[in-house]
Amino acid sequence: MTSLPTRTIGPFTVSAIGLGCMNLSHAYLPRPDAAEAERLLRHALDVGVTFFDTAALYGFGANEELLGRTIMDRRGDFTLASKCVLGEIDGKRGLDGSPVAITKVLEDSLRRLKVEHIDLYYLHRLDPKVPIEESVGALARAVEAGKIGAIGLSEMSAATLQRAHAVHPIAAMQTEYSPWTRNPEVAVLDACAKLGVGFVAFSPVGRGLLAGNVHAAHLQQGDIRANMPRFQAPHLRANLALVDQLKALAAQADATATQLCLAWLLAKGGHIVPIPGTTSIAHLDEDLATLSRIWPEDLIAAIDALFTFDAPSGPRYPREAQAQVDTETWEGEPLA
Repeated sequence: MTSLPTRTIGPFTVSAIGLGCMNLSHAYLPRPDAAEAERLLRHALDVGVTFFDTAALYGFGANEELLGRTIMDRRGDFTLASKCVLGEIDGKRGLDGSPVAITKVLEDSLRRLKVEHIDLYYLHRLDPKVPIEESVGALARAVEAGKIGAIGLSEMSAATLQRAHAVHPIAAMQTEYSPWTRNPEVAVLDACAKLGVGFVAFSPVGRGLLAGNVHAAHLQQGDIRANMPRFQAPHLRANLALVDQLKALAAQADATATQLCLAWLLAKGGHIVPIPGTTSIAHLDEDLATLSRIWPEDLIAAIDALFTFDAPSGPRYPREAQAQVDTETWEGEPLA
């Protein structure tokens, strides 16, 4: 196994760039077939990725099953993270942060993953019907029972993090963070640093757009990005113009736009671990190559200047999805 630079997330030492496994089974189209997905996962291990992120939601369990049958023979080589609360309820996506539901979903995750212990287990979203203290309490009992090693939160605010951390130490906060989604900089990123909580950045290349992988307004039916305002007219054209400027910066640096996004994130704090997702081995290798270079401060500053908070056009989420996140918004942010 190749050795990559590492960072710390709670009690875990992980590769400085992890792998988000969602789009192998969920949300984005097209998806790889089973053999392609399995090859990607094994390749990631072979080249030194030691942080794999899944969730009960992804494919309504299919993603956990994929990891369970593919890489658990090398369980000692990586840190495994999964999530509960947001998942399948009566055949549809729904929220249930009650202790009873969390306990059941955890048992289902353990079964699908073919393990007796998950290293890091997140509350995927805040269930507004259940006090965060009750949801964290359920996971604290799972820690005591040896079923999980540490507790994480996803898409939650600094205030919620502080309440949760008072019940049980929180190891990680996972939230969307990239040059075109800088909401964590409002409050939660600093809160994580002060509390010693690792920050896991999902969608670090803007759900593929900043990588240059979205070229037209017509995403496939069933791809969740098709319902996101930033991928719809008239916003998409303005956002693609931003991508063109990012590509120009990348060309000057003899790099790719993806690598610039990842380098920018890594420069934002030593407690940050991006988890890009991909269905391509070549793209995964491109991601990891970011770690083999030293990135000049003026290049990072140029990305900052290009992607001000208000530079992206359109709301981050459609109305229903926005209602399910507890993250801070910046002053003047357009909301669906």
